[in-house]
Amino acid sequence: MSQRVIAMPAGRCGLGFARIDITPPAGIYHRSWGAAKHDASTGVHRELTASALVFADPGSGEEHALVALELGWLQAGDLQDLSDTVSAGTGLPPERVVITFSHTHAAGNYDPDRLEHEGGALIPGYLDGLGKGLAGLVSAARDAVQPVDLAFGFGRCDLAYNRDYWDDENRLYAVGSNPGRAADDTVVVTRASDREGRLVATLVNYSCHPTTLAWDNTLISPDYPGAMREVVERETGAPCVFLLGASGDLGPRYGFVGETEAADRNGLQLGYAALSALQGLLPDGTELRYDGPVVSGATIGVWRQRPMDAGRAQGLQAFDSAAMTLDLPIMDLPGQTELDEQLAEWTSREEAARQDGQDREAADCRAHIERVRRAMRRIESIPPDSQSVPYDVTLWRIGEGVLVMVSGEPYSVLQREIRARFPATAIVVVVLCNQNLGTGGYLLPADDYGKGLYQEEAAAVGPGGLEAVIAAIERQLAAWGLN
Repeated sequence: MSQRVIAMPAGRCGLGFARIDITPPAGIYHRSWGAAKHDASTGVHRELTASALVFADPGSGEEHALVALELGWLQAGDLQDLSDTVSAGTGLPPERVVITFSHTHAAGNYDPDRLEHEGGALIPGYLDGLGKGLAGLVSAARDAVQPVDLAFGFGRCDLAYNRDYWDDENRLYAVGSNPGRAADDTVVVTRASDREGRLVATLVNYSCHPTTLAWDNTLISPDYPGAMREVVERETGAPCVFLLGASGDLGPRYGFVGETEAADRNGLQLGYAALSALQGLLPDGTELRYDGPVVSGATIGVWRQRPMDAGRAQGLQAFDSAAMTLDLPIMDLPGQTELDEQLAEWTSREEAARQDGQDREAADCRAHIERVRRAMRRIESIPPDSQSVPYDVTLWRIGEGVLVMVSGEPYSVLQREIRARFPATAIVVVVLCNQNLGTGGYLLPADDYGKGLYQEEAAAVGPGGLEAVIAAIERQLAAWGLN
């Protein structure tokens, strides 16, 4: 039977929005790359922001807060302190406050082991102010909650490339644009409008590591999300929030550079793709229905915008939340003693190279020191005798859309599989969320382990973990009756 209705996913809820500037001071510790030669930032490319979105159940009024930070990451202890401060300052239970990161690698590095380096003394004060600012931010968003209509749409943008590049000459995998493997190019947009049709905010969900800027850049920057946000807000006149999707295997086609102009170009590319998708959304409360043939020079099949039927409209107010903790297989990880020995060895080699005037050798040693420190962070929250890794998933269902919020950096197959299983539902995957702090890392497809990929080196979850996460999410969405 011919399809006679074209419906775009929609939802209804309460929504409050607020934003603050969280740009750190120039001179704060900045080095996020092993290959970088600087420690402290030298200036600011674009401001960094924190945005709070408070979603309220239209029936019960229960509120859930999503805080989107234009920062790279925070370590487990600092992020826990931040989460506790926000919860205490707002009265919202911790399980209803989700903090996520844009994952820009140019915002600064605030890891606790950087305090003794140039610019590190500014870190504690910055984080203290950040916590207090976010508590006020979420409170402001709660005060702004109003009834809204949500419209979800989809676009395409080829900014992102697969980044598992096989270097045949050197016989190794490098983290770089791989034109030989397809990338997820989906842009998911959300339009939030009040009941008079005025735009309240837009959300742009896209999967691409914000790694345009790398070791040669010394400026604080949101990377490409900054210019994306700017162009969307300029054209729509409303706030725009970037939410990073599953992008463990995705990065910008042109990246790992020092010029901020490249980050802005990448952001404009995504911004215009998002605007295109937003322009394609139907008016709230409507759908396209086939109106029959009209005989003209050709027989035209006419589709008209019509009010959606009452049953569907009522279903848009469905609001559900679910949280699950999964026990995932664990990698064979090095112990703290082994890592301490590696750190001491590379530190000694770096000092010797500098004394001998071997700057290139010293830089390579420093890069290895960075890798060891990251390995230390990966195991700090995992007991030495643990047989599994706890992994949390938080789901908010709003009408015909679902926010899927996970920790760490899963490969994009996660969202591709879920969207294929539930084609009528808008799936907004948000990564690097504050659940099971410190046990994030990468989640790879089972058949990508054992190849020598960087992502496996930086993973705590072993083969089969990603597939288990996908299956658990699919079970919950099916239990909600979504399709």
